[in-house]
Amino acid sequence: MFSYLADYHDHFGPLRLLKYQTVRTVLAALTALIIGFAIGPRLIRKFRELKFGHGYIDDRTGALGASYFDKKHTPTMGGLIIFFAVFFSAALWAVPNVWVIVSLFVYAALTVPGFRDDYLKVIHQNRDGISSWEKIAWQTATTAVALGVLLWHPQSSAHIRELWVPFFKHAVIGWMPWWLLVALIYLWIVGFSNAINVTDGLDGLAVGCTIPVALVFGIMAYAAGNTIYAEYLLIPYVAGAGELTVIFGALIGGCMAFLWFNSHPAEVFMGDTGSLALGGLIGVIPFMIHQPFTLVIVGGVFVLELVSVVLQVGWFKVTKRRFGEGRRLFLMAPIHHHFQKRGWPETKVVLRFWILSLGCALAGLLTLKLR
Repeated sequence: MFSYLADYHDHFGPLRLLKYQTVRTVLAALTALIIGFAIGPRLIRKFRELKFGHGYIDDRTGALGASYFDKKHTPTMGGLIIFFAVFFSAALWAVPNVWVIVSLFVYAALTVPGFRDDYLKVIHQNRDGISSWEKIAWQTATTAVALGVLLWHPQSSAHIRELWVPFFKHAVIGWMPWWLLVALIYLWIVGFSNAINVTDGLDGLAVGCTIPVALVFGIMAYAAGNTIYAEYLLIPYVAGAGELTVIFGALIGGCMAFLWFNSHPAEVFMGDTGSLALGGLIGVIPFMIHQPFTLVIVGGVFVLELVSVVLQVGWFKVTKRRFGEGRRLFLMAPIHHHFQKRGWPETKVVLRFWILSLGCALAGLLTLKLR
């Protein structure tokens, strides 16, 4: 919205700065940070009044955390703080195009089932929340609409069918069949939604690991939308993709504001309201800039968390079927709880996972030059 003020730079010279994506990215980050700081205390206070806290201890996610700090009545649904900060900041500073609209649609659409899931858990004391089928239906419908728009719009229809992988300077597949495209985008949206969801088990863990991912993909989006950098780095040029940098700027600002309230001891939890939507947003944008497999490297902590759960459940079922008694690979899954079981304090687990996340982000950024 404010980007259009650049057209009036003849009347006020400094407005010409709004033509630059870098300037609007910084402004988006600051705006999201201010919005988050402004609404955070109010929402947290309202959540407490409405008793939007876990009235039970869920052994799958929060029991160990409760041994260090009583989290039973800490309000959840804090993902709304990030949502309002990111959505309104991006709407103010990003120039609307198909990439921006689709990414914000995915973010908003996946906030709905996350909010409903949290609502059922904290209000109706239903530890399972929404059914797995309802969640899959939401994710499937969101993917279908997003992909339909990308395939229909002339700005994105040709680009979205290319498949690029790290370390190659040409597309591995120049024209993906529709079934492969659907499968990959769906897998990335659902996979990273669930990955961030299982990572969100300790104070500041998920949101702190999200910030390096957003920073790196903001850089990648800017490079993909710039003809000079794209040619120099041997990556595909995607017209208009640079506006996604503004969204990542807003995401960084929103996550920083939320981390202020979510740092140990947490005043509010992200909940599924935040984790499902953040995972969907981070999952879909790499496809737009042709960096889907780079996300596996950059988001390595999220991948590790999800894989640890899959391995734990799979190994337990296999050993139970074979030996009559289920065995575990880890002391507890997701893997951050494994380290808590080994005696690491919660803050040490979080800080070390932040370090791992930063390392993964830098490794992913390095792939831009290794082609």
